Amino acid sequence: MSNKNLIHVLDKKLALHQAPNGFRTSMDSVMLGSACPDKPHQSILDLGCGVGSAGLCAIYRIEKTSLTGIDIQSDHIELAQKNASINGMSERASFICEDIKAARLGNIFDHVICNPPYMKFDEHISSPSTAKARAMGHIDANIDLQDWIACAHRHIKGQGSFSIIHDAGQTDNIIHALYGSRGGKMFGGVELFPLYPRQGKPAKRIIIRAWKHKKSSCILHQGIIMHESNGDYTKQADRILRDAEKLF
Repeated sequence: MSNKNLIHVLDKKLALHQAPNGFRTSMDSVMLGSACPDKPHQSILDLGCGVGSAGLCAIYRIEKTSLTGIDIQSDHIELAQKNASINGMSERASFICEDIKAARLGNIFDHVICNPPYMKFDEHISSPSTAKARAMGHIDANIDLQDWIACAHRHIKGQGSFSIIHDAGQTDNIIHALYGSRGGKMFGGVELFPLYPRQGKPAKRIIIRAWKHKKSSCILHQGIIMHESNGDYTKQADRILRDAEKLF
């Protein structure tokens, strides 16, 4: 009997149990995992990890790398731990139930990745499911982009990286937060990587990578077109989504 709450990504190389009434793993999680720098023997923190999708995609690709995930929903953390186990990653992955505003794990991570809610608390009709509403940011009125980025900053060691996937329309707000709208420059070396749904269409998603304590200029990458005109994935997108290639 099939399990409707079990999905597979990376061409069925990674199995992921989903929360029945929570946010479902999407292409965004896989793309975020592909954006994390691919140096082995380093550590990754996934903020708002959900069921572990993005982080597990990252450590599937990057051998000998450890993952820590934090999420405010305990049931999602339980599923993330289960997903690490069924994919043989339990020794490399751990998950903690924690609010990102309260999290104080120390500046011990080489890289932080993040797939936060795309819409502000008051910009949409809330889901009738409390779990899904919380996962999509429909409940937490006091958490904004600056909170996510501040959490990332205090957990990154040295000149580590922060990678975020978000609504492309929020690019200006993300950059503003990265450059320290609350006082003091937080990140530099910002890299922008647009994700275009089809040729000739505006980007709907953007991946932004920045580096703690770096001062280099901003880079706008060419980006990637995700779909052909017939709806199939492009060859470049397919290599990422199926073969776990790195994004950039």
